[in-house]
Amino acid sequence: MQASRVLPIVGAFLGGLALVFGVVLLVTNGPLRSATQAVEIGGPFRLTDQDGHTVSDQDFKGKPLLVFFGFTHCPDICPTTLFDVSEVLRKLGPDADRVGAIYVTVDPERDTSATLKDYMASFDPHLRGLTGDADAIQAIAKEYRVYYKKVPLQDGDYTMDHTAIVYLMGKDGHFIAPFSLKRSPEVAAADLRKYL
Repeated sequence: MQASRVLPIVGAFLGGLALVFGVVLLVTNGPLRSATQAVEIGGPFRLTDQDGHTVSDQDFKGKPLLVFFGFTHCPDICPTTLFDVSEVLRKLGPDADRVGAIYVTVDPERDTSATLKDYMASFDPHLRGLTGDADAIQAIAKEYRVYYKKVPLQDGDYTMDHTAIVYLMGKDGHFIAPFSLKRSPEVAAADLRKYL
């Protein structure tokens, strides 16, 4: 008697579960993504460096690549991060030639190649500053899942809000992990050497 009552309830539950799963498949246009499946970060880009040369993702194939987004009018986070990256590159010694390191502006309106050339002169020469038109910057920011936004100031000027992560990309161009600078340059350089 009890089994005859439970079976319809279990059947209704399983039917409802199948219906929910079917709706999810329709809405997401495919199977559910596994929780362990990595989100793609990074991708192709074509920008201009501080010397006016065209630079693309292909220029860094076969090297680990550090990628940081910022802007030259940034008062603290950007110059501090670039200084820290410079220290890591310095600690690599000759191995720094086997690593790529780029600083991509999120403020192409002000950060021309000439502006970047002056700015990048304060940091390790292995670091390349990259700019482009607004569409090119938006495209690479989307590839790296970088947030940035112009924020007006009271004096009529503006600043930029932006993601402040150093991305470590592998020799194959795929994202490895955020690269931590909250450690000594020696330790960070030793970590980076693992990917050469």
